[in-house]
Amino acid sequence: MKNYLIAKSRRLRSTPYTSRIEKQGVTAYTVYNHMLLPAAFGSLEESCDHLKKDVQVWDVAAERQVEIVGKDAAKLVQLMTCRDLSKSKIGRCYYCPIIDENGKMVNDPVVLKLDENRFWISIADSDVIFFAKGLAHGHKFDVNIFEPNVDIIAVQGPKSFALMEKIFGKKILDLKFFGFDFYDFQGTKHLIARSGWSKQGGFEIYVENTSSGVELYDQLFEKGKDLNVKAGCPNLIERIESGLLSYGNDFDNNDNPYECGFEKYVNIDSDIEFLGKEKLKEIKSKGIERKLMGVILDLEKLSITKSLDIYENEKKIGDLRSACFSPHFEKVIGIAMISEPFCKASQTVYLNIDDKKVSGKVCDLPFI
Repeated sequence: MKNYLIAKSRRLRSTPYTSRIEKQGVTAYTVYNHMLLPAAFGSLEESCDHLKKDVQVWDVAAERQVEIVGKDAAKLVQLMTCRDLSKSKIGRCYYCPIIDENGKMVNDPVVLKLDENRFWISIADSDVIFFAKGLAHGHKFDVNIFEPNVDIIAVQGPKSFALMEKIFGKKILDLKFFGFDFYDFQGTKHLIARSGWSKQGGFEIYVENTSSGVELYDQLFEKGKDLNVKAGCPNLIERIESGLLSYGNDFDNNDNPYECGFEKYVNIDSDIEFLGKEKLKEIKSKGIERKLMGVILDLEKLSITKSLDIYENEKKIGDLRSACFSPHFEKVIGIAMISEPFCKASQTVYLNIDDKKVSGKVCDLPFI
């Protein structure tokens, strides 16, 4: 496949850490929330292996925040998500599918409750801010909605705990999964969450003070030398093996949360009001006609930039949406939307790839 350069412009924003990651050997970018997001530092297989064994520092400033603050902030956030947040607590993160009036996925962010009337919506790649503004205007909610100056640094991997302890002390180890608190670094407080887009464990540092954040970025590498720290980024192999879904790749606004396996976050039986609630009741009553599943292919190499049709005999039964070669399985694995009644583990399927018939089997997510 031929490689093309991304032309930088004002509408494609860099991050405070871009100059550093370019010196550290970034080899590919993608575009995420109108920003540069590192996509590779050399071999995906080697980076995946390192992530599972050691510790990486990621520039994920492209994971933007939508701040909603004001008297009606809680009402608006609840209107946007099918997850019941009525008992949500300050200092906690909540994975919250955001849906539209038709019960379709708009985004799958993590919502941070900073105060009773103040929230950060840490978004995947779609323009949630305009969705929120439209709902607020239509409902005449008393809120302020804006993108705060927050540039996240993620520290991921099994040795992330040792690295973070070196800088923030033992108290950082008391932070519970999907909890957050404020921690001091050289006189500046940083919001740190026990979270991240990998299953290897780690933290996300929500940097508001840019100069302090850049110094912290450098300190993570200085203090992490004996831990074999490296620059990294969300790893395609690790995230597919772990069943971490990607908005815009594995699902989008054509799919509903039941099809995506998010049913535990859909609270249609509670008293809360949210957009698309009646539609989701209808969908649940009728039952879904398709579902995101894993597939393991008898193939050792595949590059996918668009959906690939999946067949059973001569009948199209779904489409492959993301895929990679997994060193663990020594085969190509992927995430696919499969129609009923074929979305069952061990279902045999095939794809036509480069004029060749490639067989495979459906499996449950996650792979590992």
